[in-house]
Amino acid sequence: MTAVCMGGCLCLYIVFILIQHGNGEACRKMKRAEHYSCEGRNLTSIPSSIPSSTEELYFSFNFLPSLHKPVFPWLYGLRVLDLTRCYIQYIADNAFHNVKNVTTLILTGNPISYIGPDSINSLHKLHRLVLVDTGLSSFNIPFNNLTKLQDLNIGTNNIKSVALPVFMTNFTDFCLLDLHANNISIIKVNHTTVLREMRGNITLKLSRNPILHIEPGAFQDILLRELNIQGAFVSLNALTDGLKALSGLDVIKLTIGSYIPAISLKGVDPYYLDGLCLIKFKEIYFLQKESSYYEFHVLHCMVNATKITLKKGYLRFIENVPFHHLKELYIGKNDLSEIPKLSHLHSLEKLVIINNSPALFRGFSDMPNLQYVDLSRNQFSIKGCCSYYFKDMPKIRFINLSLNANINTDLKPFSGLELLEVLDFHHTKLDIIGKYGVLQNLKYLTYLDLSYTRLTFSSPSSFHGLNSLKVLKISGNTFQGDILSYLFSNLTVLESLDMSNSGIDHIVWTTFKDLQRLQHLFLSRNKLMVLDFLTQPNLPSLTQLAVDQNNIASIQLNTLQNIPSNLSVLDLSFNPINCLCTQTDFILWIIKNQKLFPHPYNILCKSLSPSTTLRVTDFDTQSCINIRRLKIVLSICAAIVLVSASVLVYKFQFYLRYGCIVLRGHRTAKQGEYSYDAFIIYSSKDECWVMDELVDNLENGVPPIKLCLHVRDFEAGKAITSNIIDEGILGSRKIIVVVSKHFIESSWCRFEFEMAQSLLVMQGNANIIIIILEDVEEKNIKKVFGLHKYLKKNTYLKWSRNPLNNMRFWIRLRKAVIASK
Repeated sequence: MTAVCMGGCLCLYIVFILIQHGNGEACRKMKRAEHYSCEGRNLTSIPSSIPSSTEELYFSFNFLPSLHKPVFPWLYGLRVLDLTRCYIQYIADNAFHNVKNVTTLILTGNPISYIGPDSINSLHKLHRLVLVDTGLSSFNIPFNNLTKLQDLNIGTNNIKSVALPVFMTNFTDFCLLDLHANNISIIKVNHTTVLREMRGNITLKLSRNPILHIEPGAFQDILLRELNIQGAFVSLNALTDGLKALSGLDVIKLTIGSYIPAISLKGVDPYYLDGLCLIKFKEIYFLQKESSYYEFHVLHCMVNATKITLKKGYLRFIENVPFHHLKELYIGKNDLSEIPKLSHLHSLEKLVIINNSPALFRGFSDMPNLQYVDLSRNQFSIKGCCSYYFKDMPKIRFINLSLNANINTDLKPFSGLELLEVLDFHHTKLDIIGKYGVLQNLKYLTYLDLSYTRLTFSSPSSFHGLNSLKVLKISGNTFQGDILSYLFSNLTVLESLDMSNSGIDHIVWTTFKDLQRLQHLFLSRNKLMVLDFLTQPNLPSLTQLAVDQNNIASIQLNTLQNIPSNLSVLDLSFNPINCLCTQTDFILWIIKNQKLFPHPYNILCKSLSPSTTLRVTDFDTQSCINIRRLKIVLSICAAIVLVSASVLVYKFQFYLRYGCIVLRGHRTAKQGEYSYDAFIIYSSKDECWVMDELVDNLENGVPPIKLCLHVRDFEAGKAITSNIIDEGILGSRKIIVVVSKHFIESSWCRFEFEMAQSLLVMQGNANIIIIILEDVEEKNIKKVFGLHKYLKKNTYLKWSRNPLNNMRFWIRLRKAVIASK
């Protein structure tokens, strides 16, 4: 059987090599030093290029049907080896000889049919072994020498018994046995003998096993760190009997419940969890997804627990249980109609009751050790908050009442709660906070969230007394008059301030004059048009500023020059930036400082059309710079004219002629009247090709195309520049540009191309056809204004000496010229 298996593996291996040879992709070094990933790269062996000092190697989703010694190069430093889903079927005795220092071996999802007795056993330093979904049906794995093993995960297999091999009693460091999703249905006393003898700090996971029966006494005198039996019983009756059969178990944490909700528990004993009374545990995690018409008694057997978690269930009430040692209670997403009045729990330190919407809250009292309370997402309404609802709780430091319906406070809402450090009311309607200084006694408060509480801040004493406040969130509220200018005057240690979505249209510099430690300022989704508060040195510690989704069209140069030196994040996304040449300095600043913006692609130019978007970083600043330069030159020229007209004409004749021709050409443009089909812009040194090839093929073809050439069609006695405009550019439907090295070197060619671009853009027309006669270096192409950008955005034709390619060339060129004829 083994020989047949080896033969089949070998054939499969050879076929795969023949198919995949040369197709494997290189492994990559991960961010952490000496960690390499080769995942999903069609590899059939471990690359020899992997350094021998590599500590972690992730090789999942490749193809290694048979593991032998040559598969692995010498990797003396390797500690973690992940071979998930590599189609491994055969593991030879010496397979891991070259990686014998591995401490974690992951073989998940491999159809292993043979493991050599000295293969895994040779990994004497192995701490963690993962054999999930490998087809195992028992513990018949050769791992008796792995005395340092701590974690054995053999979940999602077909194992039918929890009976461990006797040799595991020597595994003194063993702490985790994961048998989830196997086929264990019966647990007998003799199945747990080894587990009982180990008596270690062990976690046993039996979740999602179809347990029918546990023999009484099977877990007697067994000590575990954690037992997970969530979804591990075929029915509720089996669960009821199974919990009773766990009598005598001593476990720190017990996890029970179900994964898939049953339709109903009709007819089930309300005391179906009574077996918990026979188990000694400190922490319990109960996920109840069953619904019922009855009131289940869930807590009465948890009286000695120190931590209870009841999650995602259908509990409608919590019975009154005199807990003795309870420190943490979590009740999440149940059907409670009322927050239980858990009073007199002197040991309770943390209480979380969330997502029981809607629920009634009557308050707590006499819990002297309670420090943390989270009652969010219950949609309750209360009046006279908050001292009345948290009586005799002198140590409370954290209160979260967010995402509830309505909370009315009195004038001294936090009397007796002076040690509060965190207070969260976000998305809960409040009343008088903001009108009076009702927070003054909270001198230890470091975190306050009043976001979207429908408050209107009108009192300068709203935050008086909060001398320790570091984080303040007040977004989604409103501010009366000029209250912002002195609202934060005493918050000298504040580090984070959020005032997003508050309708703010202006902020004066005095608003932040006392916030010397402020690091994060969020002003998103407001109506700000300027950021002049930055012109004053008030925010020396600021590292993050969010002003996205405001009305900022530009930022003045003096503001940019005074931006805090520590600022590393500036969010300007979705502001209507004015992309005009008058804003060139601001736009260039954005382009230059893109690392400053978390989303530079969302900084957009203001557009009159909602369907048109242009990123600021894509704005053509070069054109603006050229225009600015032209204006400067023209201004200088005008000044010099007054001094010396002759020098002006001689020194700046090109620019003057260029400007005059552009203006005159634009005014006299003929609308729809053309003498020629196309005007040819080319260097005289390329005239042979133009006459012999271009003119011959276009003018003598069918239908004939009438071309305008300066050597024959320009009007004698007329200025060359006027001929270029009148006869060439404005007198032709299309313009053909023949680009070559000679073209780049010709000042007249560059002039003609720039004129063609300028005048055609003014007319809203762009009928320019580019022919690349010969390859030109990109740096030379950039010498011609606009040519490089035009080539990147538009399709051009390229001349080739290949006859077949040239035939297509002439067809495409003719089609382009007569396209709108």
